[in-house]
Amino acid sequence: MSFVLGLTGSIGMGKSTTAQMFADAGLPVWDADSAVHRLYQPGQPAALAVGQLFPVAIDKDGSVNRATLRSLIRTDVTVLDRLNAAVHPLVADDRAAFLTANESAPIVLLDVPLLFESRVNTACDAVVVVSAPREVQRDRVLSRGAMTEAEFRTILARQMPDAEKRARADYIIPTTSLEAARQAVKDVLADIRRRITRHA
Repeated sequence: MSFVLGLTGSIGMGKSTTAQMFADAGLPVWDADSAVHRLYQPGQPAALAVGQLFPVAIDKDGSVNRATLRSLIRTDVTVLDRLNAAVHPLVADDRAAFLTANESAPIVLLDVPLLFESRVNTACDAVVVVSAPREVQRDRVLSRGAMTEAEFRTILARQMPDAEKRARADYIIPTTSLEAARQAVKDVLADIRRRITRHA
């Protein structure tokens, strides 16, 4: 039975980079965003579910047009809840399949942006939160050029505040520098391995 470590952090906090550090350390990693992307491909369960709910959001090849989906969410407040109700169970099935496939690994990582909000933390043995100062977070997000300040604020409003995430975390990884994050990843894994040994 694997030790399940949950990884989360608000937008722009360096979660993806930190997840890669855990992967480089040999941990199998399940990425919630990648799972959704995969399930949105032609013929996949989430694409079929979206096609039933919002046919306009399906491209000719059968894949989900995420830009159209985002536009629907912006114009109708009920769309997101209906979408989540259809897609979340499929993502949960994908996560369960990952855990089964990797049950011989000592430690596995679940990389989930909305870990606390979706209560996936209840399936974890410990949770690590990545964090950086608010100004660093904002600069990272806006420097990518992929969203406006207003869109950034909208996403933040849907996420649990960073301070609350940190208060609920078992471990906190500062991402102000790559060196600090790498060292924190090593420290987290060393502590978890000690915990596993104690309970063996």
